[in-house]
Amino acid sequence: MMKIGILGTGDVGQALGIGFATLGHDVKMGSRDPDQEKIKAWVNKAGVKASAGTFAEAAAFGELAVLCTIWTGAENAIRLAGPDHLAGKVVIDTTNPLDFSGGIPPKLAIGHTDSAGEQVQRWLPHSQVVKAFNIVGSGHMFKPSFPGGPPDMFICGNDDPAKATVTGLLKTFGWPVIDIGDIECARYLEPLAMVWIRHFFRVNSVNHAFKLLHK
Repeated sequence: MMKIGILGTGDVGQALGIGFATLGHDVKMGSRDPDQEKIKAWVNKAGVKASAGTFAEAAAFGELAVLCTIWTGAENAIRLAGPDHLAGKVVIDTTNPLDFSGGIPPKLAIGHTDSAGEQVQRWLPHSQVVKAFNIVGSGHMFKPSFPGGPPDMFICGNDDPAKATVTGLLKTFGWPVIDIGDIECARYLEPLAMVWIRHFFRVNSVNHAFKLLHK
């Protein structure tokens, strides 16, 4: 079992935190204000393996960290967490660089020549960033169940041992894993998330995911 630092208190952070705690990992959720009522409620729901603290406390606590903020808050969350607290650690980046300035559905704020994953790796030059969990809704992140069988989780990152660690965790979450390459490949995974998002707005349902079929 591992100590996991969750950076972010939204639906993704809460869902992944409960998933990790359910599997027996010790989890600390980090935020600017750990005394928020919603965080206290999450700790009570997640059980004895869960706790809350500041971004810096969660980053220092975790042997592995998970970045779960909205994109516009990601850089500040990393600054508050302290890159030194994350140095030498695997950091799972779940973010998508969504731009809501034109209303909904959102668009991607960056792409083609850069990605959120690459920016996170630049902000954390001494961490091993792995993109994962960005292509599915929070309600299906832990133990996904679909009539057609388990969907696939696509990941990317520059460090093979880090990707092996994340792959092992994903498998315990119920995900088959497909590694598509280095962190530059986040340029492809983040637009794939937009396919998920656009379909959500068309059908008003979160019950879909991706599967790579082989022959």
